[in-house]
Amino acid sequence: MVCYVYDGSFIGLLTAIYEAYYRKERPEEIFAEDEFAPSFLYEPRYIDSEEEKYLKVYNAIEKKISKDALRIMYYVFLSEIEGTSTLIYRYIKMGFKIGKDVDLHLHNEVVISMHRICKKVMDEKHRMLGFLRFRQLGNGVYYGAMEPDHNILQLITPHFAKRLSGEQFMIQDRKREIVSLYKNEKWVITPLTIEQGENILKCTGDSVYENLWKEYFKSTNIENRRNLRLQKRSMPKRYWKYIIETEDSLL
Repeated sequence: MVCYVYDGSFIGLLTAIYEAYYRKERPEEIFAEDEFAPSFLYEPRYIDSEEEKYLKVYNAIEKKISKDALRIMYYVFLSEIEGTSTLIYRYIKMGFKIGKDVDLHLHNEVVISMHRICKKVMDEKHRMLGFLRFRQLGNGVYYGAMEPDHNILQLITPHFAKRLSGEQFMIQDRKREIVSLYKNEKWVITPLTIEQGENILKCTGDSVYENLWKEYFKSTNIENRRNLRLQKRSMPKRYWKYIIETEDSLL
């Protein structure tokens, strides 16, 4: 059986779906590379992420299915639940056949599963908006920590960017060892280990916080660091203008 293996990013997933259509193949499964275990059952096709191909699929989904379908797909992707890459692929195939009414087919197992997982991510996002607590560090920066089941850091950060717009803050996802940093009406997501987070709590100056910003922007310009775990699980900033989750009305 043919399976597709991509780099774990949303861009990579839509690139894989593009390849499936234009190669006229029907992969039995689609795997992120960190969840794929080689097996004699599968004949893997390794897919490289390509922005142009990603955008063609993204725009086709928006035009032929709906913007809501894109949002559902992205939330399901962020769930990080096993098997969701293949589920999203099947959902898109259905959507291209049925059109904007695909989500009305609530008797279909693919649609049921997509909606169920999307709701789990949405529910956790809303819970965290109420449960996340910040403490003020010695340098005036607010720090909050969480360990969510799903990869919701980029979904909740815009809320706090509005609520704490005049402050500087950081939200650490200790489970995935990433952190969102906010200051001057801008926010980014960058790696941060649990140990580094503990050190920040003990910090009385602003050097750690500022260094994280500097390291983030430095890392985005280093070619051999493009495949960091963070960049596989979080959308690179240069693609945010295409991602519906960065539009305030859909967050």
